[in-house]
Amino acid sequence: MALCSYGRAFSVHAERAPDTPLLECSGRIATRGEGERRSNRLARAYARLGVAEGDFVTLALPNGIEFVEAAIAIWKLGAVPQPISSHLPEAERAQLVELAKPRLVVGVAPGAHPGFASLVAGFEPGSGVSDAPLPERVPPYRQAIASGGSTGRPKLIVDRLPARIDPDAPSYTVPVGARTLVPGPMYHSGPFLNCHWTLMVGGFASILERFEPEAALARIERYRIGFVNFVPTMLHRIWRLPEAVRRRYDLSSLVRVVVGGAACPEWLMRNWIDWVGADVMHEFYGASERIGGTLISGREWLERPGSVGRPTDGRKIRVLDPDGKDLPPGEIGELYMLPPGGQGSTYFYVGDAKAKATSDGWESIGDMGWVDTDGYLYIADRRTDMIVTGGANVYPAEVEGALDAHPRVRSSAVIGLPDDDLGQRVHAIVQTDAAIPEDELRAHLAQRLDRYKIPRSFEFVREPLRDEAGKLRRSRLREERLGRTNGHGV
Repeated sequence: MALCSYGRAFSVHAERAPDTPLLECSGRIATRGEGERRSNRLARAYARLGVAEGDFVTLALPNGIEFVEAAIAIWKLGAVPQPISSHLPEAERAQLVELAKPRLVVGVAPGAHPGFASLVAGFEPGSGVSDAPLPERVPPYRQAIASGGSTGRPKLIVDRLPARIDPDAPSYTVPVGARTLVPGPMYHSGPFLNCHWTLMVGGFASILERFEPEAALARIERYRIGFVNFVPTMLHRIWRLPEAVRRRYDLSSLVRVVVGGAACPEWLMRNWIDWVGADVMHEFYGASERIGGTLISGREWLERPGSVGRPTDGRKIRVLDPDGKDLPPGEIGELYMLPPGGQGSTYFYVGDAKAKATSDGWESIGDMGWVDTDGYLYIADRRTDMIVTGGANVYPAEVEGALDAHPRVRSSAVIGLPDDDLGQRVHAIVQTDAAIPEDELRAHLAQRLDRYKIPRSFEFVREPLRDEAGKLRRSRLREERLGRTNGHGV
């Protein structure tokens, strides 16, 4: 079948097999026919509030069937879903609404955003609203993802591709008829796209309302899941389950597990390869801007531990020094990327944001890394997060990976704090259920890191350091500690 709109692709599969399960969340299963009828009614209700082709619609709904039906309704009108976290503080949500200027905000209290139409979570169209098919409309953009980035200034990353797909062909790494687990929050691009690609090519998606490690394994077994994208934090939390719990579940249905979104420690990737197999495990690197991307299989990874693979689908990557000169293989520099269609072909920003770019259009999102002689990429860290201590560069992700290998560390964040002697000192914030003796941590790290990379100071916390998507904002953690200490240590 030829390319058609997202709305039409969804309808095609509902017409072919209306009683086939489409979505599962919290034990509730919706069929394709139910999703079709519900999204048609929602689309008409949204249209009555003024939503039309090209409009943004802000989705402030939690993970669930309602979220997906709302997104499909938006696409059926030719409009653009703009998902945000349902847990955002009112002030932060107001910032994003002002930025997006949506025609409608779904999932908020009436009048929460004066000047913008709104609907509460759980909204039901009136009984007289038709569920009949709608005329086909093609949204100009697939989605607009909100991001605070490393600066903390909000922006929208708008995908330049129109929302079209062939319902009978694989979409990127999602095959026709895929059975997919969606473990992460759908206001992030990875979970959002993987879920909807699955549905548009006739698949089934099981959605976790919020990530729980054992629940993820149980869903894989129960629904014979073949495809799932995890962030490293999720892999870590599953691996930390007692072995008897992990081994309780049948994961033989898995075809492809992809990890990305942050640096995955080598020890963790190796353990997962040993567990589910080198043919199943994959790692990717990319960003919501889609200016570049890489992928590596578990078998390739075993030959090049730590690599995130080579560029895919015609994308290109260069490693440049601070003067903009290309670096040879093996030397760390800033990563610059170029998509096949050239600069500006994959995204645009809404908000006070501009990517760093070369004069010939190669763009950087601030990541550091290096390539080997065969073109395989290795990520060091974000340029803004690198710590210079005593003249030596320390990449926080490397130290965090070593810390997280300790059996009592749930998560960690490594930042640089001012030091009169060293310029910056390496400071570790460690999430754990009970304080770990610092000597024990230093001995653990000494087996894995050069001496200058071992933190000079440790701080123990109980609260999570990463958000639902496994994202870590080191700049915010650093600012909090500088404000607390006037810049003189913790």
